[in-house]
Amino acid sequence: MNDQGPIRDARALGVPKMLVLGLQHMFAMFGATVLVPILVNNVYGLPLSIQTTLFFAGLGTLFFHVCTRLKVPAFLGSSFAFLGGFEAMSKLDAGKYAGMDAAEKLQYACGGIVAAGLLYVVLAGVIKAVGVKKVMRFLPPVVTGPIIILIGLNLAPSAVNNAKTCWWLALVAMAIIIAANIWGKGMIKIVPILLGVVGSYLVAVAANALGATALDFSGAEPVAVPLMDFSSVASAKIVGLQPFLTNFGGSIAKFDITSILVMAPIAIAAMMEHIGDMSAISATVEENFIQDPGLHRTLIGDGVATSLSALFGGPANTTYGENTGVLVLSRVYDPRVIRLAALYALILSFSPMFAAVVNSMPAAIVGGVSFILYGMISAIGVRNVVENRVDFTNSRNLIIAAIILVCGLGFTGGLTFEVLGTSITLTSLAIAAIAGIALNAILPGKDYEFGSDVTEGRSADFGRY
Repeated sequence: MNDQGPIRDARALGVPKMLVLGLQHMFAMFGATVLVPILVNNVYGLPLSIQTTLFFAGLGTLFFHVCTRLKVPAFLGSSFAFLGGFEAMSKLDAGKYAGMDAAEKLQYACGGIVAAGLLYVVLAGVIKAVGVKKVMRFLPPVVTGPIIILIGLNLAPSAVNNAKTCWWLALVAMAIIIAANIWGKGMIKIVPILLGVVGSYLVAVAANALGATALDFSGAEPVAVPLMDFSSVASAKIVGLQPFLTNFGGSIAKFDITSILVMAPIAIAAMMEHIGDMSAISATVEENFIQDPGLHRTLIGDGVATSLSALFGGPANTTYGENTGVLVLSRVYDPRVIRLAALYALILSFSPMFAAVVNSMPAAIVGGVSFILYGMISAIGVRNVVENRVDFTNSRNLIIAAIILVCGLGFTGGLTFEVLGTSITLTSLAIAAIAGIALNAILPGKDYEFGSDVTEGRSADFGRY
């Protein structure tokens, strides 16, 4: 920890220390960033590449820094908000999606993410034209909070399904994460997800050597199988190109109104997360990045990075709170160290063997980590509502939240209909988002103003977090 005040130019520390600081940021983002393709691959059966994910996390971060005039110390990693969309796409089996193979479904899912990223650019243009307060009137916490809650709740069953393949291993992963986060000090507290993944993986390697097994539930009856399979590791090359370069046509995004309607509404929650992250980073480094370089620039950087990633078969990007935690820990606020972490991610993306090792992770570890991560997504939605003091004694707010939650949990199979001969499927999350935004716009009695101090004049304040 630096006790001499914040450092805004890391070059004063010398090159070796700068390189180490970059590694620290890379480790902070790493666990969550690679977990997204692991989940999409192992849980939903869509072949999202770890190499591609790392490549566009690094490239997207560098692009974001250029868009924000090299001022904002933020890292763009994989967004968990879109996991619900990947799950919905994997289950689509109507119209053109009937019998479609997983690789092509992934292309259409990525097409939806491209559209979601472009919504950032649209919002940035509107904010630049009319101002942020007028835009945010349509996206208050009474709408965005329940939507974020739904993202986590809709994913919860997949966490249980993975954990039950080997409950004891899932509990090991959960225990490490909880211990690191609650009792850890310094860097250990910053990277609990990474420690949980690595620690439980090492336990699994030892248990596998002793003959431990997991349960495979893919058939009519559960079958015992080896805990780990290293066959793909043995055949993988140490250095190699990303899949989108070796299989260009099979990686490029495809576009369809159904996939766009599955993925695009998630951008509402993701954009709220972005605005929150920009506020958190601004408060951490004591510079108002929402004003300079401006929220419109940060949204464009994040949105275009997301669309670029998805266009070539990668996941959506988002600004990472883990790296904001590292800023707090190190008190080194120079964006140069973030750009170093981006370069490390680009380098790691050229190793198929590294990707194969990560892919050998047992499903139970994924389940254990997901238990916490999916719950945290919903908890962030609750926090969004609590911090902004949404008044649920106001029947207007109560009705909006109630209808959003019922739509999100009730339409389990989505809603399929035809328009001009085209089959369109709205997922439960899309229905919930549309209903919430429409009700907020129609019902009178809005009680939220973006940027206002929600704690002003309140005595019994238990604190904000």
